[in-house]
Amino acid sequence: MTSFEALLEQRPVLLDGGFATRLEARGHDLSDTLWSARLLLTDPDEVRATHADFFAAGAEVAITASYQVSESGFLAAGRTVAEADEALARSVRLARAAAADFDGPRFVAASVGPYGAGLADGSEYRGDYGLSVAELRAWHRPRLQKLAAAEPDLLACETIPCLAEVEALAAELDDLGVPAWISLTTVGDRTRLGEPAAEAYAMAADVPCVVALGANCCDPRESADVVAAVAGRRPVVFYPNSGESWDAVARTWTGDAAASESVDAWRSAGVRALGGCCRVTPDQIAAMGARLTAE
Repeated sequence: MTSFEALLEQRPVLLDGGFATRLEARGHDLSDTLWSARLLLTDPDEVRATHADFFAAGAEVAITASYQVSESGFLAAGRTVAEADEALARSVRLARAAAADFDGPRFVAASVGPYGAGLADGSEYRGDYGLSVAELRAWHRPRLQKLAAAEPDLLACETIPCLAEVEALAAELDDLGVPAWISLTTVGDRTRLGEPAAEAYAMAADVPCVVALGANCCDPRESADVVAAVAGRRPVVFYPNSGESWDAVARTWTGDAAASESVDAWRSAGVRALGGCCRVTPDQIAAMGARLTAE
């Protein structure tokens, strides 16, 4: 089968959308600290079915449900390290099983969420961890090794908010040698901590196994900023939120879900792998796919 990296060179590649959004639409309560990762243990059939929903919509890449899985996060939630290990391995198996039911290129990208995701306090959108690069490397290392051992097609290091965490992940990926992308969560051309995103991309591009760079969980209108910051160092991956905004007072989403209508702008900017993050549904992924194939 053609590798993800080779396919990126040939044409744009369609990713999946908001996994937790789809699980909630299927009737699941994800309000606990483990978020969608809990279902890897309690309802794996629903995880597989959710991947299938996105594949049926035309997605060529399933990003696994391992974003929130970490030893420290599972221990804090009253789970065990053994359960965390099983959740990591199972996340890849379930995505692979869903992919097997569909024709054409179907890739499994094992999600590697940021340190802040394990804290379940929103700090992945601030990046103010107060940890050294060495401490971040030590925290990420077991999960990266276990996900790599599960043999996904690549690792998706995603929603990374700061330079220190990019440096830590880049060093660990260099040791592993497994294909990966690194995707920041950005505001314009800056990390969430306010650093130049271009510095993060330059650092990550020094690692040969990093096959794509970009951003996710960000504003869909900022693709040009991300492409400019990547500056041709790698193909660009971009999977933003729907375009809606969360009103914390009213506890509801407001605005328009216009991400699927932005595909032409993303392609014009130079994005090669595209999809969606929070609030992006299978229907929106299908609409993106239709735009990709319309000439």
